[in-house]
Amino acid sequence: MEISSQPTRHVSLWRNRDYMLLWGGQVVSVVGSNVSAIVVPLLILALTNSPAAAGIAGALTSIPYVLLSLPVGALIDRWNRKKVMVLCDLGRCLVFASIPVAMWLDVLTIWQLYAAALVEGILMVFFNIAEVAAIPRVVPKEQLGDATAQNMSTFGVAGIIGSGLGGFLFQSVGRAVPFVLDAFSYLVSAFSLLLIKTNFQGERAPSERRLRAEIMEGLRWAWNEPLVRFTSFISSSLNLTWAASVLIIIVLAKQMGAGEAAIGTIFSIGSVGSFIGAAMGGRINRRFSVGQIVLVTTWSNVLLFPLYALAPNVITLGLISAALFTALPIYSVAVLSYRLALIPDALQGRVNSAVRLVSFGGIPLGSMLGGFLLERIGAANSIWVFSALLLGIGILVLLKPVKETTEVVSVEQAA
Repeated sequence: MEISSQPTRHVSLWRNRDYMLLWGGQVVSVVGSNVSAIVVPLLILALTNSPAAAGIAGALTSIPYVLLSLPVGALIDRWNRKKVMVLCDLGRCLVFASIPVAMWLDVLTIWQLYAAALVEGILMVFFNIAEVAAIPRVVPKEQLGDATAQNMSTFGVAGIIGSGLGGFLFQSVGRAVPFVLDAFSYLVSAFSLLLIKTNFQGERAPSERRLRAEIMEGLRWAWNEPLVRFTSFISSSLNLTWAASVLIIIVLAKQMGAGEAAIGTIFSIGSVGSFIGAAMGGRINRRFSVGQIVLVTTWSNVLLFPLYALAPNVITLGLISAALFTALPIYSVAVLSYRLALIPDALQGRVNSAVRLVSFGGIPLGSMLGGFLLERIGAANSIWVFSALLLGIGILVLLKPVKETTEVVSVEQAA
């Protein structure tokens, strides 16, 4: 890999029309998603008073990645990525619009919420893999790191707005209103996609290859890149803990006497950390190696997560979350931008689906395990269980010489 001595100058991301349309639509959509993400477990807890039931809903949203990501990745490399994303947005709009309709008719059940979570999760698989594969078509390779950091920083702001807004609307305006807002956000995203002129994939030669062969090609590529392979498993473990922490924070806050608006505020404070981490991610991305970033951010999780068990009030819960959420986007910016620059366009869908099969596979397990442990052993003991898991991951990172990896997360190197 060689570093170009005179990198090509490109138009600022802020002046890249198609990127701004993609980015803007997703900012609105992420606000809506953060609204519903905080409201769905709150609604299920209100209906059932069961953390395990809320954990099942979280698992149903994320388990389609485990079941579908490999074939979806291959299909995304065949299909029109933009059309897939638009159809997924429209489908998710209908899914979330059905919930306030059921509330109005007084027929809402836990089973409808489970069905909505599952369908939303399936559509998310198609949308997310298509979106990740499309980014290198809209943004020059030399700007992928900056685009990834910009996405995460602005999505962090969307998280600040969405989490607090969701809790407030649920408690003070009406339980149906957050779902109406989320449904509308998907319409905005679909409209912004339709305005984009750039093709989301290159020319594809006619092929008679079998789907299985295409899937295996993506798997082999991901497996043969040691750093991509290793960080996929680290990401899975971090995602498992993150998925469990959502319910842990909600249950801890309720034990402290917090209402829904206060719980939303906790996650908004946490999202401030996401914004800060993403804002720093691009600069850190250019100065340190992938291995150094993985090492430091993983051990940040190891050291910070146990503090949840010692938190005396909801403000402290928010501050701990902010510190933890600062590390996550720094890790993600480095790993994702490095991977996107390496993958050939024709393999983007398949390789990203293979990687995300592993990295997102921890989310449904974390949601279900977190809900189960909260019911059986309580919040404090659940925190220590997940802290022990993180400690094991931290030791693995120390034993694996990722810190000696010399690749700076620079697209000029990775290209």
